[in-house]
Amino acid sequence: MLRFKKIKMLVKIKSVVEILKNNGVGVIPTDTIYGLVGSALSRKTVTRIYELRERNPGKPMIILVASIEDIRQFGIRVNRRVSKILDELWPGKVSVILPRKSKKFSYLHRNKNSLAFRLPQKRNLIEILEKTGPLVAPSANLEGKSPAKTITEAKKYFGDRADFYLNGGKLISAPSTLVKIKNGEISVKRLGGRKNF
Repeated sequence: MLRFKKIKMLVKIKSVVEILKNNGVGVIPTDTIYGLVGSALSRKTVTRIYELRERNPGKPMIILVASIEDIRQFGIRVNRRVSKILDELWPGKVSVILPRKSKKFSYLHRNKNSLAFRLPQKRNLIEILEKTGPLVAPSANLEGKSPAKTITEAKKYFGDRADFYLNGGKLISAPSTLVKIKNGEISVKRLGGRKNF
């Protein structure tokens, strides 16, 4: 297994991709705020992120994807109606909760029988996702604390326990709007970066 050097300075995208593909975790700027990210397809990585963030184990995390097709990796079937809704919402600052009834990926859905996805708009973030695959991306903070607006703030939370920090400057933004799609209908669970529908 690849052993990571703790990277404290600005890192190159190539290094970020390599670390994430080898089950590392790090802080990157997302399309909303800084996120503590790691492979959504690695139970070990997801568990590590829960521990780093001291996150409530019953709370699922949002998964960033590079395309609607990525959702199928999680056993979710997207019918024509849902696909049309996603096309209207994405890319952008909207995370979408979709039903997921199987026990597979329980380490992600935490017995909620659903998973939340977001297709971001930032091209450089999409390029990372195309190379790494889907990433869990909770905000870069400890449970109950304010999301980091800068890399300096993120380092105060995680220090050397994160494998890298990717500097995107100061980020001041609301988190993503969170909606749920059930039976082809949308319900808003949290208002954030996008207000209108």
